[in-house]
Amino acid sequence: MTPDAPDAPDTAAPSAPAAVTCTGLRYAFGETVAVDGLDLDVTEGEVFGLLGPNGAGKTTAIRCVTTLLPVPAGMVRVFGHDPSKERMPVRRLLGYVPQQLSADAGLTGRENVTLFARVFDVSRRERAERVAQALEAVDLTESADRLAKTYSGGMIRRLELAQALVSAPRLLILDEPTIGLDPIARTSVWEHINAVRAATGMTVLVTTHYMDEADQYCDRVALMHRGRVRALGTSAELRAGLGERWRAEGKAATDELPTLEDVFRDIAGSGLDDQSGDFRDVRSTRRTATRVG
Repeated sequence: MTPDAPDAPDTAAPSAPAAVTCTGLRYAFGETVAVDGLDLDVTEGEVFGLLGPNGAGKTTAIRCVTTLLPVPAGMVRVFGHDPSKERMPVRRLLGYVPQQLSADAGLTGRENVTLFARVFDVSRRERAERVAQALEAVDLTESADRLAKTYSGGMIRRLELAQALVSAPRLLILDEPTIGLDPIARTSVWEHINAVRAATGMTVLVTTHYMDEADQYCDRVALMHRGRVRALGTSAELRAGLGERWRAEGKAATDELPTLEDVFRDIAGSGLDDQSGDFRDVRSTRRTATRVG
């Protein structure tokens, strides 16, 4: 009788660790529920797109991740850290470009980035070098000592990207980073994001209303509506899934493939309901677009 052969080793590659995990996240402003039991996992090293109509809960969820809002219900982790209890450790891990402009028009580009280096606790010994590296990464070295008010819209957004990169973050969070920019400026911003990501391996979590951006640059996307994720996967997977349903329902030819915008419309409908944001959302977005453009 021969002994049993030993079990074969498990050769499957381990799954990449999570950069961001949200489980049952819920946040309400009074009686208005902005995030309603959000479950989300962003894998380390990927570009993850969080999509949805105005009022879907994207920015609220991001503010919970970035420690700007508390986590009243559910669980959030950033590389294993709890943003509610470990604010400074979490903040040291991330860079954040909000919807609203964060650059100071009365400071030079270099002064703006230096200010953020101080805010993110970059040591004085490394500060000048880090600032120079961040400005170089977004191609603003030659304009670094000009006042930010002389910058174009695309340059302003790249400056804000430099502000977010100066702390060498493991996680870069971008909330509508190309809002109000022309197509050339939008492409330039994404080229710089991808260059830094390729050089550092950082994770990128981005919200955008430009479906072409999400389709081209995101490894995976999640579509939120009414505070929850309604669809999750690669752009190709989501488009193929809707295409199969269209063909089953006789709504499309066998070779017709929906766009990501079609998927967005299918999930969110018109988006023009009582959950699609309020006057303050529209005013804030228009103000940002006007200042950038």
